[in-house]
Amino acid sequence: MGLVGTAVAIGAGAVGAVFLAPVALGAAGFTAAGVAAGSIGAKMMSAAAVANGGGVAAGGVVAVLQSAGAAGLSGAATAAAAGVGGAVGWLASFIPRK
Repeated sequence: MGLVGTAVAIGAGAVGAVFLAPVALGAAGFTAAGVAAGSIGAKMMSAAAVANGGGVAAGGVVAVLQSAGAAGLSGAATAAAAGVGGAVGWLASFIPRK
């Protein structure tokens, strides 16, 4: 893949990750109304509560994911998602095409 193709793959990965992150959070059960019952998020919350003696630690993974699911991604989280998506796009540019 040439330089232009690599740049396109990086850009598509970055943009795709930013747009798909909220979809993935909702699918995992982290919604604006709270953690959806029976979801992966609910299982994570239960495990975190058991590990922490009955409560979910502020700033922990479950709390951060629920915050992002309820309020959307912060600027830093959007940048992180774009960075990860761009890295995945760059790696995907090395996959040979037939």
